[in-house]
Amino acid sequence: MRALKIRQFRSVDLEAVYAISLATGHNGGDASHLYQDGKLIGHIYSAPYAALEARLALVVEDDVGVAGFVVGTSDTERWHDRLEAEWWPQLRREYDDPSTIPSAQWSADQRRAFAIHHPEQPPKQVVEAFPAHLHLNLSSRLQGRGAGVLLFSEWVARASRLGIKAMHVGVNRANGRAARFWSKMGFEQLQLADDCPSGTIWMGRS
Repeated sequence: MRALKIRQFRSVDLEAVYAISLATGHNGGDASHLYQDGKLIGHIYSAPYAALEARLALVVEDDVGVAGFVVGTSDTERWHDRLEAEWWPQLRREYDDPSTIPSAQWSADQRRAFAIHHPEQPPKQVVEAFPAHLHLNLSSRLQGRGAGVLLFSEWVARASRLGIKAMHVGVNRANGRAARFWSKMGFEQLQLADDCPSGTIWMGRS
């Protein structure tokens, strides 16, 4: 078995990044049975970083090919401004806003389309204390092999060279495995105001 290789994201990796995003999009497990459009998760959580912040986009390869990635940005507040200018407009032309339909009737695709038209913003107190953020996803065949630790370690090394010192992640409350991983990587769960959405666990590391 060839050793895992971590390298800079390249444009030819984009389809693999989309596929991994879908394969890990349901509380860390496969979400392909939920979506008609398999690219919707990637449109939100991975592809924009690969396209607009490639210096902080890394992939990990095994014998089969790209099997995981880590993406992020140094300045979350500026990042959302950039998405509004450079990423969301085209997608909003491609996907209808389902707001005219009761949300209880939305399909999985429509929930993601709503997120494209109305992106979720992390709590201000999180962004102010931990300006950078990242997303890390691994195919099931790499989970438990230490690939996540290797990916994160390389990302932190690159982030440090760019002057990044404090970062956060948002974890689905139903994804206990992800929360445990980030805890092992030195992230601590943040205590937020009562009016912050409860579906996401926000974790920070300085």
